[in-house]
Amino acid sequence: MKQNPTDKTADFLKRAAAKMPPLVKELERLYPDAVCSLTYETPFQLLVSTQLSAQCTDARVNMVTPALFARFPDAQAFAAADIEELEELIRSTGFYHNKAKNLKRCAQDICDKFGGTLPDTMEGLLSLAGVGRKTANLVLGDAFHKPSYVIDTHAIRLCGRIGLTQNTDPVKIENDLRFILPPDERRPEESGNFCHRLVLHGRAVCPARKPMCDTCTIAALDLCDYALQQL
Repeated sequence: MKQNPTDKTADFLKRAAAKMPPLVKELERLYPDAVCSLTYETPFQLLVSTQLSAQCTDARVNMVTPALFARFPDAQAFAAADIEELEELIRSTGFYHNKAKNLKRCAQDICDKFGGTLPDTMEGLLSLAGVGRKTANLVLGDAFHKPSYVIDTHAIRLCGRIGLTQNTDPVKIENDLRFILPPDERRPEESGNFCHRLVLHGRAVCPARKPMCDTCTIAALDLCDYALQQL
């Protein structure tokens, strides 16, 4: 009897879930200090830094934000900012016209909708101008210490190669990870840290071109579908 697509998906996710305990353990061993590389002091500052990091390196953003946050430390200050001054402060991050406009609109939304306090829910964050799920998940996990699933290009690539998802759409991958790595109230940071470690492993060992399967300990543990297919 042929399986219908739903049955096949369920079987796939069961196999993926079985990989998670040893995979999580190995990534923790490889990258024990997995944290966001952006520098910030408040949840709002992390939100701003994350928006600035689009098409820009975290290192460059960290060079820009000290002066930016000294001038505009909170949502109220950003909402009232002179747009040309804001553009000049973030110019080196690229696409500074759009980024400045979105940051000011986002800050105005925070002031108008939430009294100047950054919301700590997915729904609230997504209601802000220029905030998507990746940014919202990062802020929820790193700033508010809630379960989060940050799906960037590295996470998309590694989840597919390892065999944690059959999808390429970030929202669907997020849903798959929620199924195979459910939020844990005892360790709410675990899911976010797992995604940070995927990024680090993607940069260090599993780039888009020429993944280093021969030196990858995840491959050595037979946890990676892509590596097994290369044998």
